[in-house]
Amino acid sequence: MHDDDRLAEQFESFRPHLRNVAYRMLGSHAEAEDAVQESWIRLSRSDADEVNNLPAWLTTVISRICLNTLRSRAARPEDPVGVHLPDPAIGHEPSRGPEDEALLSDSVSLALLIVLDTLVPAERVAFVLHDMFRMRFDEIAPVIGRTTVATRQLASRARRRVQGASEADSGGDFATRRILVDAFFAATRNGDLDGLVAVLDPDVELRADGGVALASATATIRGAHLVAERAALFRQPGVRVTAVLVNGAPGVLVDRNGVPVSVMGFEVRQGRIAQIQILLDPERLAAIDFGSFTA
Repeated sequence: MHDDDRLAEQFESFRPHLRNVAYRMLGSHAEAEDAVQESWIRLSRSDADEVNNLPAWLTTVISRICLNTLRSRAARPEDPVGVHLPDPAIGHEPSRGPEDEALLSDSVSLALLIVLDTLVPAERVAFVLHDMFRMRFDEIAPVIGRTTVATRQLASRARRRVQGASEADSGGDFATRRILVDAFFAATRNGDLDGLVAVLDPDVELRADGGVALASATATIRGAHLVAERAALFRQPGVRVTAVLVNGAPGVLVDRNGVPVSVMGFEVRQGRIAQIQILLDPERLAAIDFGSFTA
């Protein structure tokens, strides 16, 4: 096998790992894929024979690429309407194959990604590499240009911010959470306001991201009664709700006459729905391959 072909084969074997790293840092499938491709370009232009540990080298490279992307994003905020949701990762429920099993076992919740979006770039990179991918602080420090001690402090500060998101999705096993989500939509279909309130945490938060095209639908709503009233909007003709995995947790795809109109994720705390994330942005929905989900 030619050296270039061997290098490409090695890179492809690491691609899923690199995509996972980039998605956790960026919360965007498109940007994550761009980062992976940029990593390949840098590898192909380097002297690969001088690389002793290719996985570690690639992880460092893609982390630096993501750090630059995060810094550029921070310099030009793209959130004029006040709510931005990360791209959801959609899977079949129940699992239909290895890819969906991987999504379930190696997932990061939308609630966690939302909190990660509030971190400064260096905090996010330090936290993701250490807490999610078990890299040592002395390995991470050169990536973000800080000392080992400073890098440890950045990760610790991020961990404190992230703790609440981790607790928000601690509401029981998968089946229990699916029952709650199903009960939410059953009450919605029946116009049962009391039933909706019963499955919602009193301080539930709904975050809806309609993007530029549906800016009027973009909102953050808090409180069980207000969220229950908003849920009445799902009672429309031609609307179908399909159970899917959203970042490894029970969620739904909502389509109207076969056209996806939203993806909804749910976080559970102490037996009630504590957070609802709704991606309504038609441009971003169009970029997702829903394939068999709407068949």
